Amino acid sequence: MTATVDTPGYLSLAPLCGGPLPLDGARTLPEVFARTVARFADDVALRTLGETRVLTWNQYRGRVADVAGGLTGLGVRRGDSVGLMLANRPEFFVVDTAAQHLGATPFSVYNTSSAEQVAYLFSDAANRVVVTERQFLPIVRAALAIGGSVDHIVVIDGAGEDGTLTLDGLVAAAPAGFDLAEASAVVQPADVATLIYTSGTTGPPKGVELTHANLIAQWNMLVRTWPIKPGGRVVSYLPAAHIADRTIGIYLANNLGYTVTCCPDASRLGAALVECRPTIFLAVPRVWEKLKTAVEAQVAAAPAEFRAAFDDAVEANLARVRAEQAGTEVDAATARRASAGEEAVLAPLRAKLGLDAAEVRLVGAAPTPMPVHEFFAALGLMMAEVWGMSELSPIATWNPPGRIKLGTCGTALPGVEVRLAEDGEVLVRGPIVMRGYRNQPERTAEAVDEQGYMHTGDVGRIDADGYLTIIDRKKELIINSGGKNMSPANIEAELKSGSALIGQAVCFGDARPYNVAILVLDAEAVPAFAAEHGLDGSNLASFSEDPAVLAEVGAGVARANAKLSRIEQIKRWKLLADEWLPAGDELTPTSKLRRKPIAAKYAADIEALYAG
Repeated sequence: MTATVDTPGYLSLAPLCGGPLPLDGARTLPEVFARTVARFADDVALRTLGETRVLTWNQYRGRVADVAGGLTGLGVRRGDSVGLMLANRPEFFVVDTAAQHLGATPFSVYNTSSAEQVAYLFSDAANRVVVTERQFLPIVRAALAIGGSVDHIVVIDGAGEDGTLTLDGLVAAAPAGFDLAEASAVVQPADVATLIYTSGTTGPPKGVELTHANLIAQWNMLVRTWPIKPGGRVVSYLPAAHIADRTIGIYLANNLGYTVTCCPDASRLGAALVECRPTIFLAVPRVWEKLKTAVEAQVAAAPAEFRAAFDDAVEANLARVRAEQAGTEVDAATARRASAGEEAVLAPLRAKLGLDAAEVRLVGAAPTPMPVHEFFAALGLMMAEVWGMSELSPIATWNPPGRIKLGTCGTALPGVEVRLAEDGEVLVRGPIVMRGYRNQPERTAEAVDEQGYMHTGDVGRIDADGYLTIIDRKKELIINSGGKNMSPANIEAELKSGSALIGQAVCFGDARPYNVAILVLDAEAVPAFAAEHGLDGSNLASFSEDPAVLAEVGAGVARANAKLSRIEQIKRWKLLADEWLPAGDELTPTSKLRRKPIAAKYAADIEALYAG
């Protein structure tokens, strides 16, 4: 990739890899889907764990035609919205793709949403149809009792009771002579292909409108910068309402003929990886952290001989990785140890994890601690950190192959301009920028300026090679009582890296003389620590009060403080006996911190830390 810094803080990129793009000529997602079906007709498109259900691309297309016809029969037309509240299962992909073919706008609801939250989405999207399953039907009904004007509820695993439609009933509603190709001919590049509702860390969610042109531009860019080969494999396990799972399971798969393995329960991800052996794996930092904890627990329980071999292999390969990052070479002895460890320990371990075929390993959506980056890099699974947001379709920068800079978000995609405002806010312009926020023209105008730059709210820096590093969210920076600016995200990343027992950390210090932290145990690290120290790990409340646990957490805070400047260091902290789960009071469905609710819920604890 060729990058030039034209002016301080401004990054532009020259096009790469001349010649026709794989998607050149495609104007809409239905056109891309038709091309993929023709090429991969008899290959597997969708499958469930254990292959209890399998659809080839031809069968996928047939089901899309059936459902698109049914939606047409229910009155869905170009520009209408279709709500989906489904787990990661083949029907989700079928219904979403079917709606695309009508020029309609499918959107997903987080399965952990309350009735009030669902009612807000239905009111904002104005969908006339919602497709769901029995386990979510009570929430859908409760939401409709509050607001929204949905005419039809389709329950894909239901029996058609209480005025709902079954999936067969939906298909039967298709008008005679319905033709999928004819129906999709009305779709235009500027049509909204999906609504992505932000998870609402502050206030009600905003509906991000992404067009067919946005999403096709995104994949034109991505296939020019990474070796994304057609016909690969991915696992769909993240919430379908999040742009990350849509990006991998729908837009990548439908563009390049990937096989999607549906994993409806994220707790079964380990089994899904082994069964699927993905060629591309995308995860948020928390998933990578959990994988790291799992590997460390397995190693700790292994015989001493294996532990020694693992430690030596990781040490040697970490030295190699650090040398590569610094542009130097390791000594011959270390190189031999790294090679021997690769063959004897690391390659078999990658196979055991199900990541031995993963050619592209991505991480994004939140800061990733350097120890996590280096751990997987030493295992031969170097992650490429990406950066973007739903409003950017969703990726604006990522680390190019062979030129990954750990700890950075990489360089801008070709055709995307990334620059820094005077206050360090990252601004982005290009064909991936959203059309706008649904029903919120004022907020759209605030986010996208007259020059077409998306004001992301992230504060970053760009180095001389054009690599972007995100410092923090603009509105979340801590300014202490002495006027010093700090990034809570960086401090929290160091805290989590300080001890395996620290699963979540929240730093406070705005307008205060020093920083304090609320810490939460990593429930997955508890069993190994409990076994090693002869403790009962079954009760988090008593476990969190044990002197050995407090000593380890305190040592972790000290290790973090050693890497922080004096003003950033944590002076006092409190360990909670709780476990924070996604979509709870403290975390969004994608495990981002809900800072304001946390500050309100634990206000007494925070004040007590300062009162001392």
